[in-house]
Amino acid sequence: QVQLVESGGGLVQAGGSLRPPCAASRSIFVKINAMRWYRQAPGKQRELVAGITSDGSTNYADSVKGRFTISRDNAKNTVYLQMNSLKPEDTAVYYCNAECSPRLTGRDFSSWGQGTQVTVSS
Repeated sequence: QVQLVESGGGLVQAGGSLRPPCAASRSIFVKINAMRWYRQAPGKQRELVAGITSDGSTNYADSVKGRFTISRDNAKNTVYLQMNSLKPEDTAVYYCNAECSPRLTGRDFSSWGQGTQVTVSS
């Protein structure tokens, strides 16, 4: 399995910025493919915010395009979500997700972090 640990959430005023990292544990037996950030606001379904493949291709939800940037440091097994121009509607628990492939045998699997709270005040 791969452990994911998010950090860097917090309380910020509207218009502010945050850059939470998500660190993945290393394993010689597992290859990490795409990594994604999701978020879930109270009373709402979890939604995809941004994703990045192992070769750096990215995709974003329409609601965050132009404001958020996802990046990854493969040497550190870490993915970042640069969030600028934050709005109150960005308030949610942000979860990191990794799609993984065993290098030997076994099926592909998905790992999740525990989440980090982001609160944007107006």
